[in-house]
Amino acid sequence: MMKKIGCFHAHYSNIEHIERALKDVKVELIHFVDPGLDRRKQDERFTLEQAERKVEESLGWIAGSHVDAVLVTCTFFTALWDEERHRLPVPIVKIDDPLFRVLAKQNKPVLFVFTNPATVDGTMKQFQAYAERHGASVQAAAAVLPGTFELIMRGKKEEYFNEVTAGLMRMAEENPDTAIVAAQLSMAPAAQYVENMTASAIGNSLVSLAGYMQEKLGLDTK
Repeated sequence: MMKKIGCFHAHYSNIEHIERALKDVKVELIHFVDPGLDRRKQDERFTLEQAERKVEESLGWIAGSHVDAVLVTCTFFTALWDEERHRLPVPIVKIDDPLFRVLAKQNKPVLFVFTNPATVDGTMKQFQAYAERHGASVQAAAAVLPGTFELIMRGKKEEYFNEVTAGLMRMAEENPDTAIVAAQLSMAPAAQYVENMTASAIGNSLVSLAGYMQEKLGLDTK
């Protein structure tokens, strides 16, 4: 029987990335999109506790929607979900997990490049926690490409792609001995483009996603 995966996104643009990454895996993808959290996180009266409750609520709803697992594709959402404190009846896969596994095994510093400043602290803390759990010592830093995230949130995909491409190229040139990582799913196409056009390897969360999902959830290829 084909397994069903509920995909929890912060923006509709992420759907196509996941569909493409898992196109060769025998799985049915059901997409749930909530851009409201990303839009409200800067509100003065909107607290971190409220955001955590909303993510918990949404994941509980998706997990109960006759799916076999949930894939959370937004790094802001993954940072708010603590699997140690909350238990759900199906596995929760964070988009960062396969990328963290790859990065924790290498022997060079890592530079995480972001477009959304709100995801920086959560992602960095999650990576350090992952590295510690697996006995890895990795020097990690973060950089933000200013003024880019607003482009994708307004649906300006081409402008976003161009700005992220230029930013990743610049980061790779300035940090030749560092592993450059596109830290958000929306950056993956630009990361792949830079890698194809230059000699620089740019890490992104889609590279090993299919293999990771197959391994973790026992999925078959088509």
